[in-house]
Amino acid sequence: MIRPANVQDRNQMAELVYVIFSDMELPLVARYSKEELIAFVVEAMSDPTYRYSETRALVKEVDGKVVGVAFGYLADEEAIIDDAWKHVARAHNIVRPWQLFTDKETLPNEWYLDSICVSSRQRGQGIGSQLLAAVEEQAKASDQSYLGLCCDQQNPQAKKLYESFGYRVVQTQQISGHVYDHMQKKLS
Repeated sequence: MIRPANVQDRNQMAELVYVIFSDMELPLVARYSKEELIAFVVEAMSDPTYRYSETRALVKEVDGKVVGVAFGYLADEEAIIDDAWKHVARAHNIVRPWQLFTDKETLPNEWYLDSICVSSRQRGQGIGSQLLAAVEEQAKASDQSYLGLCCDQQNPQAKKLYESFGYRVVQTQQISGHVYDHMQKKLS
């Protein structure tokens, strides 16, 4: 079942967020343990404006367990989505650079799919496709012109999936030291 996330999902979502951090090779992954980073993310999730808050998430649940998650927000909200992380970083004296992300990701008039992740044990079962379809329905209600996302150029399998859903590359950009294709789909 795909559904809006709730407070009870925070720990399971944070486990998947950690996978995203690892895949992006963020410096904090090398500096802090998995358990510490997950605890920091869960703490930041208590702020509904946070990039990874349950208020910004859809989850795929199987047998009572979250096995996939998608996070998104309006382009106009990008300036505030990491304020909660800044507070957590300061409270725990996280070593600088404490920011997870400093590069602008969104384009104007866009509902932005920030992240999508499926548990490694559940991959290949269509969960990513189900989440993408659900995200599209959510984005259509946003009054934005486009649904956008960034796809790591080192992940051709993901790019192929996005293209099968009608996304097209509109520009290339760098995020956290990796080159991404910014892809968009017109919302009708």
